[in-house]
Amino acid sequence: MADVPDPAVRPAPQLPARVTLPLLTLITQQSLDEDYLHVAERRAATSPGPARIRPHRTAAVVVAVFGVLVTTAAVQTSRNASVNDASRATLISQITARRDSVSRLQDGIVAQRERNTRLQDTLARTTSAEQSAITRMRRLEVRTGFVPVRGEGVRITIDDPPGADGTEAVRDEDLALLVDGLWQAGAEAISINGQRLTALSAIRNASIAIHVNSRPISPPYTVLAIGDTRTLQANLLDTTHGLAFFDVAQQLGFVYELHNEDTLSLPAAPERLLRLRAAKAGTAADQNNHVDEENTP
Repeated sequence: MADVPDPAVRPAPQLPARVTLPLLTLITQQSLDEDYLHVAERRAATSPGPARIRPHRTAAVVVAVFGVLVTTAAVQTSRNASVNDASRATLISQITARRDSVSRLQDGIVAQRERNTRLQDTLARTTSAEQSAITRMRRLEVRTGFVPVRGEGVRITIDDPPGADGTEAVRDEDLALLVDGLWQAGAEAISINGQRLTALSAIRNASIAIHVNSRPISPPYTVLAIGDTRTLQANLLDTTHGLAFFDVAQQLGFVYELHNEDTLSLPAAPERLLRLRAAKAGTAADQNNHVDEENTP
């Protein structure tokens, strides 16, 4: 038996959508609908004729333009990536090359420093050898009479005894004994009456006069000897030749005096003696060279 609705019971009324829809969905739909409605009314008000809306074509154009932009951006990005990769590789290559160059320069600096150190050592040895050679040369110049000299020393004055005859007068061998004694005592330079003595100097009697360097000298005889004034006189008395001279002077009655001087000046040797020395040295060198050539196979 079928159920018969009761006429006294009325069906429940249908609720509108704005009541049943969730609040967020309702707000979104109403907002969008109202926005579309306002846009449509604005276009209708501003358009002179019937609106021709082609949504599909517009969407296609928009999509095409968007695709072109995306494609262009992708191509540009790819190109930029290639350029960036190439630039990075170039920079890395340049950095590597610069590092190698810096390393070579540093090695060169180290080598130059070592070379400078060796050159400085060589220069120091050369300078020392030069100073020694200069010192030896100056000593040789003084001893050989090549240059005038000045310094402290001893002044010795010798004269014949009063009323002496030829046998009691001072002779060349007497002066030679005194000079040899002074050399042995440490004298650096000697002169007699202004004549500088060297290894080639001759003290000789010619008749009654004494000649030094072939120049006649007369009494009193002044002997100047440059040397250490603290020891020169004492050393002279300790030498064989010095003692022999003073013995002869006492026996024959020579008048002599010895004085220490703070400053003595001696001239250079005569030029002819220096030329003679140079000629002899050249002759000896030529002879040595000749012997060496003969001995050379």
